[in-house]
Amino acid sequence: MRKIRTTKKTPSVKAWHGVRLRVAEAAADPDSPVRSVVIPADWNDAAANALAAMFPAGEPISLPEAADAWISPASERARRAGQSETLAHDLHILLITRRGTAGTALWTGDAAGTAPRFVLNLPAFFDAETGFDLAGLRAAIRTATLALTFAVPEAMRIAIGFADLDGLLAAFGIDYDSDEARATGATLAALLRGETDALSAELAEHFGARGTMLPDWPALPPGCPIPELTDAAQAALALAGAATSLRHTGTTAICIPDATDAMLGVETGGIAPAFSPVTLHSDPDLTQAASLRLIAEGLSDRKALARTLAGDTLFPPAATRAYQAMHDAVGGFIHAMPARPVAAPPPAPRRDESRFEALPDRHAGYTQKTMVGRQPLFLRTGQYEDGRLGEVSITQPKDNAAARGLMEAFSAALSIGLQHGVPLSAYVDALLQTRFGASGLTEGDPDVPAATSPVDYVMRHLAAHYLGRRDLPPAEVEQPDTAQTATPLLPLDLPSTAGPRARKRGHLKVVA
Repeated sequence: MRKIRTTKKTPSVKAWHGVRLRVAEAAADPDSPVRSVVIPADWNDAAANALAAMFPAGEPISLPEAADAWISPASERARRAGQSETLAHDLHILLITRRGTAGTALWTGDAAGTAPRFVLNLPAFFDAETGFDLAGLRAAIRTATLALTFAVPEAMRIAIGFADLDGLLAAFGIDYDSDEARATGATLAALLRGETDALSAELAEHFGARGTMLPDWPALPPGCPIPELTDAAQAALALAGAATSLRHTGTTAICIPDATDAMLGVETGGIAPAFSPVTLHSDPDLTQAASLRLIAEGLSDRKALARTLAGDTLFPPAATRAYQAMHDAVGGFIHAMPARPVAAPPPAPRRDESRFEALPDRHAGYTQKTMVGRQPLFLRTGQYEDGRLGEVSITQPKDNAAARGLMEAFSAALSIGLQHGVPLSAYVDALLQTRFGASGLTEGDPDVPAATSPVDYVMRHLAAHYLGRRDLPPAEVEQPDTAQTATPLLPLDLPSTAGPRARKRGHLKVVA
């Protein structure tokens, strides 16, 4: 069990009085220095790590104070403008209840020149006993709109969106891949669009318009299983559609999750389906969405386990097609959407194992010893009963370990290909005239007088003996200069112009 070290220090922010806090040792990642973070006692360490990730390493962080650093200025501007006397309190309560907060850029003071973000955590508006708090969601949308408007007054666009749609659907017992789910997602998006645009139109009357109202949203889809949500969305869209201008050129967006999503306990970003019903922490447990789904279906943990063992699929995974359909349903009401999800490419066709033909345990073949450019090479072959080539082994005893290893790997790859039906002629055509390593005239194999490399030699030899091809183009090799000694020289050692006896005294012979 996690050890909780509580703090008795009373936060300076009044809204946090009475909230039990704890001190967590957190870090942005395993390689970052650990620092003290003050968060609510019932929040997990992932929230503490997310808060630590928003700020560079330094002094301890207190969540109430860090939040107030951006909330207070925005609230004061709203108060002076006569728009809200309770904005600061409302924003702190949204954070305490983990229902929503501004994006990382506002927390860190980097929101200038951007479309500031606010995320609403949808499952936090649902309670198993009292149900869905629709009034609370509408109030939160208004609070978010005011917060972004006065936190960054110069912003032409704001980006209010929601997260963990799949978690809310699970609380209602709605399968993500269903018409009811898509209708619910679209209706939530319509409510968000209508509420934000309507308030933006009100603000335009007081502070000037920057955008024109464009009621370009589609009709609400039928089939939403939450009638009061449908009524609220229709009313909000009607109010927004009656306006002529907006304070913003855009108000809504489904954004890529950032650290604030993790701090709120969001399990799935935006409108994405859940990846798994189990958390990926060191101590795995059911996700909040999975627990809500079991509650919605009236299943205890014991019954859920029994049904799972019996073969039932209680948490059906959603395919990319379902994610795309949700994206299309929601996108008609949102100003800015992430890229439409792309289906994973189909799996590569499986190799036809029926073509594989292993060599018999005892098989025929031969060993050919050759000198290629004065370097010894041993070529061993393995044959099927009908004389076809099925295995090749190439050894160059004078080469270094790296070169020998590469040649052994090449031999294995060549053998595997032959046993899976790759024709020898394909290898010959592809590898003939390759140039590297030892090359030149050969000794010991009358069928191959010269080779440009050991691989070139092997291809010429196999073509002659297994394909009957002796018409290959000749190897283009450089003839050695017989006027020069074949003995290698040390670096910077120049060949002598004196006779053989003087040259012998003038340098050290290197034995390969």
